[in-house]
Amino acid sequence: MLLNLTELFACQRGHKEKKEIVPELKVFADGTESFQILRKTPVTFVFTNLGKGKVRVEGEAEVVLGMQCSRCLKDVEQEIELSFAVDVVSPEVPLEEADDQTFMEGYQLNVESLFSNEILMSLPTKVLCRPDCKGICRVCGKDLNLGECGCDTFVPDPRMAAIKDIFNANKEV
Repeated sequence: MLLNLTELFACQRGHKEKKEIVPELKVFADGTESFQILRKTPVTFVFTNLGKGKVRVEGEAEVVLGMQCSRCLKDVEQEIELSFAVDVVSPEVPLEEADDQTFMEGYQLNVESLFSNEILMSLPTKVLCRPDCKGICRVCGKDLNLGECGCDTFVPDPRMAAIKDIFNANKEV
């Protein structure tokens, strides 16, 4: 969805406008994975003219993504609160004053691109179904949150392998 900012660029300094826009995005892709957008609130935008050809875009929204627990792979609803403020410039402003504005197309703001960018920046590094999630067994794959599986999960320290070889060589049969 493109939002025309031509009038906002031309307004007097300090002029503010508020708009609510519901992004059309149904799936969020971060480049490696895709996540279903389960729920989202309208993005509340506040546009403020900062001077000739410059506008500050502030916004707030909430989005719920369908993700998987990093330890046990259960489906999890991950709520993400978005709050952002970016300055955009019109095409008339010299390039050295314009930051990386991949979400601007001429005088138009690409709402979906900005929304996706903000979700990407707000993604958690680790998603857990609960803080004390035990994960799955490395041997049989059982969910350890449901109970122990009884598998032998002892992993010897590889630094002690040489000493173990000495003991095994000196064992009496």
